[in-house]
Amino acid sequence: MNFIITYDIQNDKRRKKISDELEAFGIRVNYSVFECELNKTKLKRLRLKLEEIIDKKEDSLRFYHICQSCIPKSFEICDKADIFESQELFI
Repeated sequence: MNFIITYDIQNDKRRKKISDELEAFGIRVNYSVFECELNKTKLKRLRLKLEEIIDKKEDSLRFYHICQSCIPKSFEICDKADIFESQELFI
């Protein structure tokens, strides 16, 4: 499952913790925007970790589920890899 995750965190310390967690699960595409490919287990684990950090009264953390049929319709105007581009890894 593909997600766009965005945040608006008021506190510098919490914002750093949130961004560190998100970097472990996805790719930063903007200062407060990440693209993440997550299975159900990873999504649950990430959500639990982020819920421990966030202050729900002050902060905003949004998950946008991107369906497979929507990915080809997405685009970016810059010289970077396509959104959720499939990559072959060789070990």
